[in-house]
Amino acid sequence: MSAQVLVLWDIDRTLLYVGDIDRQVYRETFYEVTGRTAERFPKRGTGMTMPLAIRDLLLDNGIPEDEAVTFLPTMVELLPQVLRRHTDDIRRDGVLMPGAVAALRAVRSDPSLLPTIVTGNLKPNALVKLDAFELTRYVVPDIGGYASDDMHRPALVGVAQKRAEVCMGQPFDRTDTVIIGDSLEDVRTGREGGAVVIAVASGTTDADDLTAAGADLVLEDLTDPGRLIESIHSLTG
Repeated sequence: MSAQVLVLWDIDRTLLYVGDIDRQVYRETFYEVTGRTAERFPKRGTGMTMPLAIRDLLLDNGIPEDEAVTFLPTMVELLPQVLRRHTDDIRRDGVLMPGAVAALRAVRSDPSLLPTIVTGNLKPNALVKLDAFELTRYVVPDIGGYASDDMHRPALVGVAQKRAEVCMGQPFDRTDTVIIGDSLEDVRTGREGGAVVIAVASGTTDADDLTAAGADLVLEDLTDPGRLIESIHSLTG
């Protein structure tokens, strides 16, 4: 049966949380590329794409703009390699968000839903995190949208929709696409990119702020998979 609704999962603080590991990876990558020690890091929980976070990391730590332009692609290439070194740390110190596995399983089990990923992570980083918790089985990662595809996060909705169309033989638009995420950037990604937004107040942004930003529905967490499935279908008609 062809999927009729495209479900775009965010990763960090929606499905899982790796704590300080991302920051440590930025620290190590910055040092390997620049030979300097980073003192300032991207703000947590914003949903910013990794290339933009790396740019800010460089500039905020005193790298001149012309040098930052040179360092940026090198850091983007190196970052997944450094994260892979920390796979065991992710398994040991990372945590699944409440209800994440049951919610993923419920969406994957519904034959009318096509689950994938839209995230500010580079694709290799996203897969390292998902694989560490054995979550990749619940999504179709190759049709997702990643920071590897575009630094402008709302554009990733269209990337995923086009890939899903090739995969399923049907077009996808705002009427049959849902993004599930925890940050204001997730809300903006859906509203500007062309998706209904189900926000989860599991990150650094509270439910009132997510609602004010324009989320179509705000859940406190993912612990009620039945309500999640019902909401996806009701919001997409």
